[in-house]
Amino acid sequence: MIYKLFDDFYFVINVKNKEFMVAFGKNLKKLRKEVELTQEDLANDCNISLSQIGRIERGEINTTISTLYVLAKALDIEVAELFKF
Repeated sequence: MIYKLFDDFYFVINVKNKEFMVAFGKNLKKLRKEVELTQEDLANDCNISLSQIGRIERGEINTTISTLYVLAKALDIEVAELFKF
């Protein structure tokens, strides 16, 4: 949501859809297991931390589009496949 504070100043309230993030994480986990990668393998292939993979799969963090891109590349899928849940 965007709120107007002054005539020329706006601020954004960070709204996260927890259900969507959890569903995304479950789908990522399913896709990862389909190609028989561990979280550690995926983290290494993406050059991101193992703990970040875990947080994404548990729906704890709202990941970036850059991370989506490297996840898709590591899984050898299109980015759109990450959102088919």
